Amino acid sequence: MRSYPKNSPQAAARVVALVLIADGHVSQSEIDALNHLQVEAELGLAPGGFAQVIHTLCEDLMMGVGGGASMMDSVDDDTLAALLREVDAPALRLAVLRLADAAVMADQCNSESEARVMAALHQHWVLAAVGDEAYSRPQAVLQAA
Repeated sequence: MRSYPKNSPQAAARVVALVLIADGHVSQSEIDALNHLQVEAELGLAPGGFAQVIHTLCEDLMMGVGGGASMMDSVDDDTLAALLREVDAPALRLAVLRLADAAVMADQCNSESEARVMAALHQHWVLAAVGDEAYSRPQAVLQAA
């Protein structure tokens, strides 16, 4: 898996992209929700940058997939933790959480794999540091899954 500079727009976008593809498909409602929130501007990406991050992530994940397995099968807990460590700026984490939550909620179908990624976000990113009261929506996503 490629690495990105810490707190880069690409590192943050990859976390959102991971949530987006976690359930094995990307719905139009998820894309619409992220476009409505101006995902590229929010994360500091150039136009088309989010699509490029998704493409690159899928390439990386496909390298680890064998025999009909899901792309998420190649994302073990250590890999997920490593990806999350690339984003440690509190404001950027908050933006990623908001975008990830919007993607999960957009299709009204909370999958187990989406819940796994969202749980990892909470486990590895101490929300108290960015204001747990200011952003509590992902907890509702975890409880609904």
